Amino acid sequence: MYDDYCLLARIMIPTDAHLMRGCLEAAGLDVILTDDQHMQADMLLAPAIGGARLLVHERDLERAKEVLAAYERGDLALSDDADVGMPVAD
Repeated sequence: MYDDYCLLARIMIPTDAHLMRGCLEAAGLDVILTDDQHMQADMLLAPAIGGARLLVHERDLERAKEVLAAYERGDLALSDDADVGMPVAD
């Protein structure tokens, strides 16, 4: 089966693009993030190149849209008191 990558989203802030990529990868999806380095080198390029692009397999597009919608709603946010440090050895 031929399953090419397709455009999921264009993001104008590179840090947001990396956060979204992480959420998609945590959901088990293969993701390609492109053009983020160009934007980090010169943010004035962002509008010219259309922002960073998140690409997913065509077969995963609907699931990826659901994950991004959950991210945008805040469903994937950690609570303010979440402990994300290293576990303490016994």
